[in-house]
Amino acid sequence: MSDIVVPGRVTVDLVWQRLIAILEDQAQTLIRTAFSNTTREAGDLSAGLFDRRGRMVAQAVTGTPGHVNSMALAVEHFLRLFPLDSLEPGDVLVSNDPWICSGHLHDFTIVSPIFHRGRAVGAVANTVHVVDIGGLGFGADASDVHEEGLCIPVCKLARAGIVDPLLMAVIRANVRESDQVVGDLHSSIAGNAVAIRRTMALLEEFGLADLEGVSDAIIDRTRDTVEARIMALPDGIYRNSLALDGTGDGLVLPVTITIAGSRMTLDFAGSPDVSRRGVNVVLNYTTAYAVFGVNCLINPDIPCNHGSLAPIEVRAPEGSILNARRPAAVSARHMIGQMLPDLVLGALGALLPVPAEGAGLIWNPSLRGRGPDGRHFATVTFNAGGAGAQSDRDGWNATAFPSGVRTMPVEAVEASAPILVRRKELLPDSGGPGRQRGGLGQVIEIEGIGETPLLLNAMFDRIDHPPRGREGGMDGRAGRVRLASGRPVGGKGRFDIPPGDRLILELPGGGGFGPPEARSPEAIARDLRDGYVSAEAAERLYRTRS
Repeated sequence: MSDIVVPGRVTVDLVWQRLIAILEDQAQTLIRTAFSNTTREAGDLSAGLFDRRGRMVAQAVTGTPGHVNSMALAVEHFLRLFPLDSLEPGDVLVSNDPWICSGHLHDFTIVSPIFHRGRAVGAVANTVHVVDIGGLGFGADASDVHEEGLCIPVCKLARAGIVDPLLMAVIRANVRESDQVVGDLHSSIAGNAVAIRRTMALLEEFGLADLEGVSDAIIDRTRDTVEARIMALPDGIYRNSLALDGTGDGLVLPVTITIAGSRMTLDFAGSPDVSRRGVNVVLNYTTAYAVFGVNCLINPDIPCNHGSLAPIEVRAPEGSILNARRPAAVSARHMIGQMLPDLVLGALGALLPVPAEGAGLIWNPSLRGRGPDGRHFATVTFNAGGAGAQSDRDGWNATAFPSGVRTMPVEAVEASAPILVRRKELLPDSGGPGRQRGGLGQVIEIEGIGETPLLLNAMFDRIDHPPRGREGGMDGRAGRVRLASGRPVGGKGRFDIPPGDRLILELPGGGGFGPPEARSPEAIARDLRDGYVSAEAAERLYRTRS
């Protein structure tokens, strides 16, 4: 038991804010020490603290919903297999099992116990996306998870502070960018160690024997607030559907949201069956992004923890594309999973103001090849399209929602692999016209350096189904993928980019909100001045002359 069984409100608030700061320090340690661009530049990670029962108590500000919300479910699995009382200081657990962690093999989750006064009182964890995990590479082409790379079951990466050399050797032998992947695992261990030291100091400062009293207070208070906000909504059943490109033949995702008292259920019954390609989503990841969509709307001011997740139940038919069974291919699960917030928000639009649809998933071309020095490389870049307009403001340009990752700077991309980014700029006229304009997409041109082709693993959507406008707003511009030579490139699949040719990505723009004729002359003039809208489009869509 804690020295303070029921901490006072001031104590809880102070400890809660300190924990968030500690975990943000953990996340920044990951960023500062990471080897791969995915963590160092894009911030594709999560960091969190868990109590003895495996419940997430707090999370870092930096991170992605797909990582942190799925990690909130994953740690319970880790501690079921390795109970805290069976561990010792310096032990580190690891896994990238998609059905336990965050949905595909490229994400490693690292869990470390916190010891205080000789007893395990909780754990810290982080999840990072590594640049390569072997197999066919990051893409949607595998027919099952075994083709997608190396799977590490929950096991000890380190024992009493000593990293397992055999496990590291196995990882090195199975991935293309071994220095980056192994370096990121060491970075994850270091990040956890920072959080452990600072948490131990916090417990001493406040005279706490463990985290249980504070954990109960934080989680109970969060749950009570979320339940009260759900109860403030009218009971009822609310539906929406969302059409996506899928793997080429299109697919429609349905959701039925039921509000009954203080509970909300998101049911994806009617979802398509599991795909033969790697766009399938495990239930952890489906839950992560579906609940994030709800919390964006009704709980934007509440830090995420076990209490904010508990009142919202997520269901999806087992064997469907949103609840794939092992050994389905899942590498590109973000293509479907990152579209779920727009789907959920659309259903709740009957109750509360919600934005128009945005580009949704990040466009992250996975590129492999051989540089001028003959060395083989693998790299991935993260790029965002436009966000949907809101009722009172234009959509954000080239901003990653809902993933929250940062766009990688061109200089960092070019420094990490023998490629040139010939162009990267906002795409005029791509935002959906409306009283509030949708956010602009961007155009990117990439060229390989050397005399051998680049291999592209394409993972793109919103090419056939652009983001929809809302309340009379028009759709955003659809995405497009091609080569400078004119050869078309599909949204999914493996494609060669010949030497001297360039890959051209035109990312989707967000949908508009409200009728275009209601847009103010001042806003139109500003768009023309900034180059966001062409004179021809302003005249045609907004019935004005420049």
